[in-house]
Amino acid sequence: MNIEYVMHVGVCVRDLERSIRFYRDGLGFKEAGRLDVDGEPTATMMGLDELELRAIYLERDGLRIELLHYPTPGTVGPAEARPMNQPGLTHFAVRVSDLDEAIRKIESLGGRALEKTRIYNPVFDAHLLYVTDPDGTRLELVQTPSDPTR
Repeated sequence: MNIEYVMHVGVCVRDLERSIRFYRDGLGFKEAGRLDVDGEPTATMMGLDELELRAIYLERDGLRIELLHYPTPGTVGPAEARPMNQPGLTHFAVRVSDLDEAIRKIESLGGRALEKTRIYNPVFDAHLLYVTDPDGTRLELVQTPSDPTR
């Protein structure tokens, strides 16, 4: 198999405009495109009987996020952080210069700080905390003088 590149990561949202503000104004993503799809063949691909889909593509630092909003059949499931040990994508991490400032911004845009997850990790000289977007998608905030993963 020859993968040329990763295209995007999809995030289902309840309120498209609120989520655009969160990722754009809170995390600095820029709009890269829009897509509206109704019916077939996309409904079959998504495993839905009927489909009205609105998608916005946002980019930052080479990462493209596809915000997916389903007016039909609607969005299902709770708007809370899923368990970290549940199979599937668990989170994505962003490096911030000021953890507390980032938390204030995220909360002002409908996100939530998971304060019980706040730690200092001396191995990486990093202050870390999980937050969620308005729909419960988990993000890891990392404040460190250097990137331990590079």
